[in-house]
Amino acid sequence: MKKNVLSALFFALLSGQVLATVPPGNDATTKPDLYYLTNSQAIDSLALLPAPPEIGSILFLYDQAMYEKGFLLRGTERGKQAAADADLAAGGVANAFSTAFGYPITTKDAPEIHKLLTNMLEDAGDLATRSAKMAYMRIRPFAFYGVETCNTKEQKSLSTNGSYPSGHTSIGWASALVLTEINPANQDAILKRGYELGQSRVICGYHWQSDVDAARIVASGVVATLHSNPAFLAQLAKAKAEFATLAK
Repeated sequence: MKKNVLSALFFALLSGQVLATVPPGNDATTKPDLYYLTNSQAIDSLALLPAPPEIGSILFLYDQAMYEKGFLLRGTERGKQAAADADLAAGGVANAFSTAFGYPITTKDAPEIHKLLTNMLEDAGDLATRSAKMAYMRIRPFAFYGVETCNTKEQKSLSTNGSYPSGHTSIGWASALVLTEINPANQDAILKRGYELGQSRVICGYHWQSDVDAARIVASGVVATLHSNPAFLAQLAKAKAEFATLAK
């Protein structure tokens, strides 16, 4: 039954049958360099996702346990990586995947691939998560505990932004899915890096584990929706052609 429901959902996403009631904000009409989609084309994360775990519930206890586990990693090499990953939405998404992808993804070395990832950034980050974030306005772990994150650069601004689902995680996972389509030979390394980007949000205390888990579902829906967008498909074709040249 669950498989049938999920299959129906993603077929609907691919065919454009699941449309959003996304609150007003930026989209392809206002920032075409960061979005391919308009509000009316985006998935509705509020309709797609269940409500976040309630404080005191068993699922919230799991969120707290994962926060504590992540907090203990902050002084390790993994913790340092998590702190670096906090700059993802500031333009570091392409660079974050360069090693896993096998080639530097820069405006100089791979401009078409870099443009593809940059242009879909907020389709995955803002547009896909906006409705659930604004509806639930879930408190973030660092605010809940009154403890600083492992990278405080955006801590003040994010303290007033809902935690559920994680926009950074959605960006990372959506980017990973697209990059595996361009370079399937490196799919394991790329997907692992995409997964790590989400877990970094837990380690830093920006997000609960359930925020991250939900974001991966949202990201999958975003990528499915983007595959019905002509502008995205055109840039994806350019990115694949560029990679074919790089791989020779």
